[in-house]
Amino acid sequence: MIYDEFSEFYAALPPMSALVGLDLGEKTIGVAVSDRIGTVATPLETIRRKKFGIDSARLLEIIKERDLGGILLGLPRNMDGTEGPRCQSTRAFARNLARITELPIGFWDERLSTVAAEKALLEADTSRRRRAEVIDHVAASYILQGALDRMRHLSSQ
Repeated sequence: MIYDEFSEFYAALPPMSALVGLDLGEKTIGVAVSDRIGTVATPLETIRRKKFGIDSARLLEIIKERDLGGILLGLPRNMDGTEGPRCQSTRAFARNLARITELPIGFWDERLSTVAAEKALLEADTSRRRRAEVIDHVAASYILQGALDRMRHLSSQ
């Protein structure tokens, strides 16, 4: 099921389950995973996009291998908070995913996540070639980490 409200997504998650965070691009999907207690997001891999069936098969493989309990997609809002074509594409991807999995699917505002990932990689003196290889799944970990931090805040209320 797809949840537009983050608090509803959080409430639908099974207890003590790890999550997968996705940074959807036109050519790639950055993938990050969390630990079971929801403290740390770790970059995992970048999937080169082909067709939805092939891309989703790899995602479901990752979900099964790691026994993940929810899917979080970065929602690429415009800087003014409005939703453009990229948001529509992300929502369509979520609808297609919801047809093949029963896991809760949620969204997290991903504005500036790629910028933050790029800055971190530059500070780590990562070569341009290596940055190009890892930027998408590092951005996915920034998206997922933001959501994990919010979840900790929600659970302490």
